[in-house]
Amino acid sequence: MSATLQLRRRMVNALALALGACATALGLALLGWILWLTLRQGLAALDWRLFTQISADGEQGGLSNAIVGSLIMDLGALAICVPVGVAAGTFLAEYAPRSRFGASVRFLNDILLSAPSIVLGLFVYVAVVLPMSRLSGGAVSFSGVAGSIALALIGLPVIVRTTDQMLQLVPATLREAALSLGVPQWKLTVHVLLRAAASGIVTGVLLALARLAGETAPLLFTAFGNNFMTLHPLHKMGSVPVTIYQYANDPSPALHAIAWAGALLITLFVLALSVTMRVFTHRHRRMHEQ
Repeated sequence: MSATLQLRRRMVNALALALGACATALGLALLGWILWLTLRQGLAALDWRLFTQISADGEQGGLSNAIVGSLIMDLGALAICVPVGVAAGTFLAEYAPRSRFGASVRFLNDILLSAPSIVLGLFVYVAVVLPMSRLSGGAVSFSGVAGSIALALIGLPVIVRTTDQMLQLVPATLREAALSLGVPQWKLTVHVLLRAAASGIVTGVLLALARLAGETAPLLFTAFGNNFMTLHPLHKMGSVPVTIYQYANDPSPALHAIAWAGALLITLFVLALSVTMRVFTHRHRRMHEQ
């Protein structure tokens, strides 16, 4: 190898490393700026009134109704998408790993994974909200149920893909050992493979929940929002992201402060989910190593 070629390769390598370091530094700087701004603005408006008052009280109110509404719709979405997503991912990994049907489902799932959330919200508006309004004579239209369905469509492809990939990472020797002992396929899947991939599947569920926590656009077309406390799934229901969006468009500085506090709550919630994922994955790995 000539000295000129070595020098050129070293220069290209140094340039690539420098560009990568600059891009990393820029990304970290922007992330740090966003987090610092959220913390500074959110902590200034964070008090107990945020958890005890409803948004109908305006500048003297809080986000209690929005927090409860977000929890109801997020948990409802998980109740819909987790069983379906885990079952679909298990089918793709164990029963259709190399078939054309499995490849087609994976392709469609990737499309759904990258689909804009507002498109899914419009779909649920046409498929759920409008028919419910016609069937009930306008008594039921926007609702928490519609919001949960829209959020479930957003979280479903995340869980399907994560479950599929985690099951594919399970060593083939586990399958061979169980099948050689005469274990039926369904028992192998339920008692061996799903348990082995449990940490990855739970991580996918928590990732889906973290994504759902900040969605605004689909809820504007489904749950719509509510300034009062409600637990009824067929009523209009408030949520933290929608309330932040509404307050951010208001000229009142007091409402802007409440919006910053809501943004901080969502950030802390996502941080808590990330820490939970790390702890669960670490404990699960240590149990398998022992």
